[in-house]
Amino acid sequence: MKASEDGLRAAVLQRLAMLDQLAEHGTPESLLPLARTELHRLADGWRLLLAVHEPDTDGRCRACPARLRRRRWPCRLWTMAYDHLINDGDPPSRGRGPLRRRAR
Repeated sequence: MKASEDGLRAAVLQRLAMLDQLAEHGTPESLLPLARTELHRLADGWRLLLAVHEPDTDGRCRACPARLRRRRWPCRLWTMAYDHLINDGDPPSRGRGPLRRRAR
């Protein structure tokens, strides 16, 4: 990894660690303003990631590497989003769940 990539990675991981620390030990007075800002940022970030991973006309993810594109949508990122945002970290059941849809 290049030094600039190391710095970017370190900055992101440091920010996440700081948020974890505040969530664990922050006072209610300090958490409310932070939560308002960070929840919007996190939702915007998920939306951006998910938009990039929308299916193409063949029902394959446009962003996933070629070896993963053989699978039909939803891709791993959409499944992970569902697990973390809807399913509280539990993997969704296989088959026709809320993310399964036919390609148009």
